[in-house]
Amino acid sequence: MDLEARAHSEHPDELRLWLRLLTCTQLIEKQVRNGLREQFATTLPRFDLMSQLERAPEGMKMNELSRRMMVTGGNVTGITDQLVTEGLVERVDVEGDRRAWRVRLTPRGRKTFNDMAQQHEGWIVDAFAGLTAREIAQLHKLLGKVKQHSNTPQEVES
Repeated sequence: MDLEARAHSEHPDELRLWLRLLTCTQLIEKQVRNGLREQFATTLPRFDLMSQLERAPEGMKMNELSRRMMVTGGNVTGITDQLVTEGLVERVDVEGDRRAWRVRLTPRGRKTFNDMAQQHEGWIVDAFAGLTAREIAQLHKLLGKVKQHSNTPQEVES
């Protein structure tokens, strides 16, 4: 049973919409996870870490990676260790800080990530194939309004 099935007609439309969004997100994420595992023998967290590094060719410190990925430093260290072993990322010293490293994609890692990213994009496009271009634009605009409202500080009643 998916999350949406838990909602009933007596629940507010907003709750039912929220559960539909969560269900769709989980279904698409499951397809992406399966595709990464089957086609590239990798995981979504590894893809996410490489994605962050792809955007920063000079590399990033481990604490910055952890913050951007919104996971603990231990998670980033474990994934980084695996990717270093596979020759996809490398650690380089940070000048002036003997305790810190900067992590960056190797040339092999950059090529591997680009192959994965191209396939990932295709999976996402396929996930929305049931919508017209106009519907996609409309949904994007509407979700932007939700995002904007959610980022606005709400008054708290005392």
